[in-house]
Amino acid sequence: MNAVSQTEARAVNTAANNAANVLQAADPSKHMILVPLSRLVLRPTGHNVRKTVPRMSVPQLAASIQRVGLLQNLIVIPAADGLHYEVVAGGRRLAALKLLAKKHRIAKDWDVPCLRVADGTARTASLTENVQREAMHPADQFEAFAALVAEGRPIEDIAADFSVTPLVVQRRLKLANVSPRLMDDYRADAVTLDQLMALAVTDDHASQDAAFYDAPTWQRSPSALRDRLTEREIDAYRHPLVRFVGLDTYEAAGGGVRRDLFAEGDAGVYLNDAVLLERLALDKLAGIAAEVGSEGWAWVDATPAATYADLQAFLRAPRERREPTKREALRIEKLQEKMRAIGESVDAAMDADDEDKADALQEEGEALGQQLQAVEDGLLDYAPNVKAAAGAIVTIDRNGQAVIHRGLMSEAEAKALRTLERLRQGFGGEDAENDDEGETADATQAPAMSDRLAQRLSAHRTAALQIEVARHPQVALAALVHGMVQTVLHGSHYGHDLPLGVSLTVQDRLEGMAPDWPQSPAAVALRELQQAWGGKLPEDSAELFAALLAMEQGELVTLLAVCVASTVDVVTPRAMAHQPGAELAQAVGLDMAAWWQPSAEGYFKHVPKAATLDAVGEFAPDSINRLAKLKKADIASEAERLANGTGWMPAIFKAEGTQEATQAESQEQDDAPEDAEAMADEPAVALAA
Repeated sequence: MNAVSQTEARAVNTAANNAANVLQAADPSKHMILVPLSRLVLRPTGHNVRKTVPRMSVPQLAASIQRVGLLQNLIVIPAADGLHYEVVAGGRRLAALKLLAKKHRIAKDWDVPCLRVADGTARTASLTENVQREAMHPADQFEAFAALVAEGRPIEDIAADFSVTPLVVQRRLKLANVSPRLMDDYRADAVTLDQLMALAVTDDHASQDAAFYDAPTWQRSPSALRDRLTEREIDAYRHPLVRFVGLDTYEAAGGGVRRDLFAEGDAGVYLNDAVLLERLALDKLAGIAAEVGSEGWAWVDATPAATYADLQAFLRAPRERREPTKREALRIEKLQEKMRAIGESVDAAMDADDEDKADALQEEGEALGQQLQAVEDGLLDYAPNVKAAAGAIVTIDRNGQAVIHRGLMSEAEAKALRTLERLRQGFGGEDAENDDEGETADATQAPAMSDRLAQRLSAHRTAALQIEVARHPQVALAALVHGMVQTVLHGSHYGHDLPLGVSLTVQDRLEGMAPDWPQSPAAVALRELQQAWGGKLPEDSAELFAALLAMEQGELVTLLAVCVASTVDVVTPRAMAHQPGAELAQAVGLDMAAWWQPSAEGYFKHVPKAATLDAVGEFAPDSINRLAKLKKADIASEAERLANGTGWMPAIFKAEGTQEATQAESQEQDDAPEDAEAMADEPAVALAA
């Protein structure tokens, strides 16, 4: 059974002889030679099995050879001309050497160490060099780089030796500092490189191990690990206070910073001194507030954040138009004359069906209109007696920019100002009260619109409320408990519809009301939030319950808010002065301007021409005459363009937070500001009777 046939024996002997021949041919002690660089050639059709040389790596290899020398010889065979040698292995090294010679870093006849092999074994030698090798495990690379630094080698020198950037070296050193337990599991493929990079955001081994091993497997994504290790720190990339103060200012004040070497762009910077950051923000705000106070306001408050509900507590002081100077009056007259001339030219171009010329003229007219509006805005100001009664708030918006809300008045301040105006003008109190009552009644009336448009807008309002509820866990919890208390403890029978607009079933009818709802910013934001949570949670019911039990209370309430958000339903069948869910909107500080923009398809094409022109009169009054001559569809398109960036909202969106109790207040009380942006930008309604 163990006998070997003659055929098998011959095969074994032949293989052994061939192997011996290859070893003998490649014996460095007998066939190592020095060949001038100019006599080395590389033929793509020759014995070198590597046909494609990665050119992008040749300069880096050349730099390495220049610094540390040629560490590996080339393998060659004699060329047919008897003068040159053909390189069968080491083509990339040859290209790097020729590049050095071209740059005059080495001589053209520099002696290159080569191993000469027989022609018959050349292809085998080439294939062996390219195939029979295995790259180092990345963990070994990390530790090797750390060892070089431990020997005293500067990072810049190491980077130059291996033709990489210093950042690459720093990243490998960071990975080398990961806990031994995690590194062992990385070698065993139980931890991925992305996970290792996320954990390297901290140098504390105990924190690294806890973040990874104490988390369930479905919460070990790189982003989840990074968030867990930085949850007590401030993300400089996202936080508005950091943008407002400036990272350099924070660091100059001694603030601690943690930088994630593996983050891209401006991300990956975390601040660990929230108290210092807020103090710096308040100091900067105080400086701005001092400048605003010099304008003559009765009071100026500086606060890092002012919500819609905070600003809603104030009334808006009136602004007066002063008489323009001669220079300003001349400027206004010239602009108006140019706009009239362009208007006539536009009409002529449209009559001639020259749309290109008409569009160009309209753009020119709009530019002139903007200049005219800027001049007019400069003529509006608050009277000294108004400033003496009103105040301003200096705050920071979500983009980290300082925002100044001027002309804010409490109810008492507004009443005092009205009283002074009446005394000054000699009006009787009763007539003035009646006038105030008429203004309040007009302001609370809902705009005239079709039921279909009212449904569409209320669908977008519902979507905006949903994402805001998802971002306010405390409000979501209160709304849910509110309905349950009324149903369980108070014996109310609302079915599944709760008075705040939150129901116990998922709301799924928005697309039928508003076809553009799925692409709206609010719907997209909520969908992304739901998908992020869905990816974190197991689908199996038993595993899901166990995962929920393991969550901290704060995290569980956050998840509850995401779920409750989808149950919000404040869609209305028709236009209503009092929108459902007003209490919920006020609680979350709903600002529809953040989630909905007026467009031709979404609004202006669905209201009468007169209503569109009235709206344009609020945000682009100088364009009314031009738009009045257009067709309804063109008016809608122009209205959309002009409204962009103005913050204008339909009246149905401006009554957020209005309570029935508000309508029963004193007849002398003016309307509350419609939205936060309107306080700063829109003309005020006169408070005087």
